[in-house]
Amino acid sequence: MKNILHISDPNVYARSVGAPLLHPMVSVVHYDEVSPVRTSLNRYGVYGLFIQRNFPRQLTYGMKMFDAAEGSIFAVEPGQIGGKEDNGEELYISGWVLLFSPELIRGTDLEDRMKEYHFFSYFAAETLIMETSEWGRIIQLITQLRHELQENEDSPALRNIILGYIRLILEYCQRIYLRQLSKEDKSSSDILKRFHNLLREYYLEGRQMDLGVPSVGYCANQLAYSARYLGDVIHKATGGTAIGYIHSFVIEQGKNLLMNGHNIGETAHLLGFEFPHHFTRLFKKVTGITPTEFLGK
Repeated sequence: MKNILHISDPNVYARSVGAPLLHPMVSVVHYDEVSPVRTSLNRYGVYGLFIQRNFPRQLTYGMKMFDAAEGSIFAVEPGQIGGKEDNGEELYISGWVLLFSPELIRGTDLEDRMKEYHFFSYFAAETLIMETSEWGRIIQLITQLRHELQENEDSPALRNIILGYIRLILEYCQRIYLRQLSKEDKSSSDILKRFHNLLREYYLEGRQMDLGVPSVGYCANQLAYSARYLGDVIHKATGGTAIGYIHSFVIEQGKNLLMNGHNIGETAHLLGFEFPHHFTRLFKKVTGITPTEFLGK
């Protein structure tokens, strides 16, 4: 099994880097005060914003590996895997981390608003690149938020203040995201986003239990396109095929299930495969290793 840090609550990460614990549902880490730190590959049970001047190289984020831009924001949400596996190296990192529990926003207007923050999705551009003025404003907000957490005990009033700061920070992130999105090819980007969201909803709603692993034909029909047209759009946007994208998405879900303790047979069933060996064969095709080898890494 890979060495994965399970961030079930915001303070799990704070403890791992030696940062102060400020609140049961919110963690604010100032990297400049705790560096050097060791990297970690994380499975998130919380929302997070990594607001940094510099990032480790070759970060993992879902199905992708990338190098984050300097002065940018890396956003994660519950159920995702991201970061860099600990190789023993200690790094000096400049910036901040804001982590907050889904419980903090449950039943609030922010819980509904989160659905509109697409920069938390695996589909989004890897990082949100800030302008100089945006860096200053966001850091000012997160600094003020930390002061509130340091100086006041937990209370309903404090939680309302916390939510106010988080809303403002997320709205700045949304502005950056929309600015970056406007520079992309809108037609291909919008279809790819709908395609990805369709796959996500397919598994969230459990359609695989009746329909099996999603096909290109099914997805094209749901999106009101021909399979050929959808394939052309996906190729234009990603350089790969539609079926390849589906398979990568499915195997990423499989990795999450395996790392959550499900065996290969259970994972295959939960993903909609008729037989476990079909899952094993696709897993090796996509990743180059078998599920057994993956668990043993």
